[in-house]
Amino acid sequence: MTYDFSGAGLHAGPNHKLEENFVDFTPESGTITMFSTTWCGYCNRLKKQLDAQGIGYTEINIEEVEGTADLVEQLNEGNRTVPTVLFPDGTAATNPSAAEVKSRLAA
Repeated sequence: MTYDFSGAGLHAGPNHKLEENFVDFTPESGTITMFSTTWCGYCNRLKKQLDAQGIGYTEINIEEVEGTADLVEQLNEGNRTVPTVLFPDGTAATNPSAAEVKSRLAA
C-alpha cells in the first residue's frame, strides 16, 4: 500500500516507511519531526521529556501547516492522532515515549 499525502508529492509505503521523495519533513540524523497541536497534552509531555534529555526535534503544528493533518491521518489509519513522530530512517511512531524515541535514534 502506498499513501498519497494530498498532492504534496509525499508518499509512504508499507509499515509507514517513507520513500526518498518525502524530504520536506524527514528529520536530520539524530533528531525527529513531531507533528502536534498546541492543545495536546501528550505532545506537551513528550516535548518536555525530549528537552530534558537533549533530543532535538522539529515541531509541526498540524492545525497550522497545510496538508500535515492529512499526512498524520494517513500514517495513523485515518486517525488524526498526535504526537506522530517521524524518524530519520523514514519510519513513524504514534505517541511514542521519550525512551522509545531515544532508542530508535540510537539504532
